[in-house]
Amino acid sequence: MQKIAWITDTAAQLDDAFIQKYDVYVLPLGVVFSDVCYKESIDITKDEFYDKLRAAKVSPKTSQPAIGEMTSLYERLQADGYDFAVAVHLSSGLSGTFETARAAANMTDFPVYPIDSKIGSFPMVKMIEIGNELFAYGKEPEEVVATLNAMASHSKLSFIPGGLGQLHKSGRVSGTQTFLSNLLNIKVLISFENGKAVMTEKVRSNKRAKNHVTSLLRADMVKADVHEVAVIHCHNAHDADIWKNELQSEFPTLQVHVVSLSVCVAVHAGEGTTGLSWVTY
Repeated sequence: MQKIAWITDTAAQLDDAFIQKYDVYVLPLGVVFSDVCYKESIDITKDEFYDKLRAAKVSPKTSQPAIGEMTSLYERLQADGYDFAVAVHLSSGLSGTFETARAAANMTDFPVYPIDSKIGSFPMVKMIEIGNELFAYGKEPEEVVATLNAMASHSKLSFIPGGLGQLHKSGRVSGTQTFLSNLLNIKVLISFENGKAVMTEKVRSNKRAKNHVTSLLRADMVKADVHEVAVIHCHNAHDADIWKNELQSEFPTLQVHVVSLSVCVAVHAGEGTTGLSWVTY
């Protein structure tokens, strides 16, 4: 049996048990405060990040892994006896990590198959799980890559920013939009479409926003198989747990996870964000 390495980045937010089980190598994304770059999960904790974010007058920036970091990893995997690697990365619509992975793969003679997840978070985890199962059944790399690319087109993620303040700081919305949103208690809904996060709805109140996102899940559960859903959040586990309980009450057979989002997502979405993510089959 071939020796396979999985590679991803911190947008997937994998726990240690998952990393060990599937032999995953995680490249850290970076967040830059005042020209100092902190590697996620290495140089800065989530609590430290949110403390800095609240205090920052200028929005931090994000950075992707350097190409040299990728080529060094690929060469090390080759030296360690791996036959090839599959690299599942954050959407190319949000980060240059996938394109850098493709360029790095062309710079070494170690076979690497980069995957553009067209999303982030929970669906990236499912891609690694399902890809591993396919390899266990004896599928060839090209077949697995085709399946994972198809999964990217069937992955959903919609979220409700905690407010428009951070979106304004990061240049995603105007000051006027932020002012009116705060004044009228308007919540915006953001969903991934073709690999990009786009504003899809504006509604009054957080309750209506949650109902709208949940309605998207309901619609997909009617049309396709949805076995699991993740309640995603940016430093808002309390509201995420409430949403989880609501979903478990409505859908007793649905497996519901609570997943913290990457701090690099929080740079734009802001603290307090909640949402849902799932994959249709």
